[in-house]
Amino acid sequence: MTMLKILLADDHALLREGLRKSFESAGDDVVGEASSGEEAVALAKALQPQVVLMDLSMPVMDGIEATKRIREEVPGVRVAVLTMHDDIDKTRDAIAAGASAYLSKGTSFTDVRDTVQRVAEGDTVLSPALAGAMLNSAQKQSANQDLLSDRQVEILQAIADGMSTKQAGRHLGITTKTVHNHLNAIYRKLDAQSLTHAVLSAVRLGIIDLNGVDEEEVV
Repeated sequence: MTMLKILLADDHALLREGLRKSFESAGDDVVGEASSGEEAVALAKALQPQVVLMDLSMPVMDGIEATKRIREEVPGVRVAVLTMHDDIDKTRDAIAAGASAYLSKGTSFTDVRDTVQRVAEGDTVLSPALAGAMLNSAQKQSANQDLLSDRQVEILQAIADGMSTKQAGRHLGITTKTVHNHLNAIYRKLDAQSLTHAVLSAVRLGIIDLNGVDEEEVV
């Protein structure tokens, strides 16, 4: 393996110290350490490491926002996430922000070092467990989407966005009667007893989004 230039970003000093010693023992150059997301962005600009090894839970600016800023402002620097958050939503958020790898802190140093090397070479890496979980989630969401027709999804989304059934029909260019016919089919498919129940069930299945509307406001 070739020598790597690495920036460590984690608010736990002992963890940074352990990682620094491990990387230096492997012949790498730890060019800097950051204890906050804001500091990570500033040091990435100043030091131009090959890879930032980024925690997600940090003060001032979290790791996801820091990753996004680094990828926007220093595009030549790549980011590998090393965090205690081992869940799909955090993984998606980090990848969307521009991270090239996502590992949990239970990962062995050998695998961490191998991942950082691959990221420096341009690869994108997920742990097998997280990759499998993301695939299963995507497959379930796709199956849930297939429960309803495109028109039925459009109607539910319009109602979730605050439209009445009459307004939804006008918005979609169909009659109110047609809207109600689709809603009756939706109730059967989602085993829902009301419009509110149908909307909330569709949200929880990932079929539609509430777009910032509080669930309690859906009536």
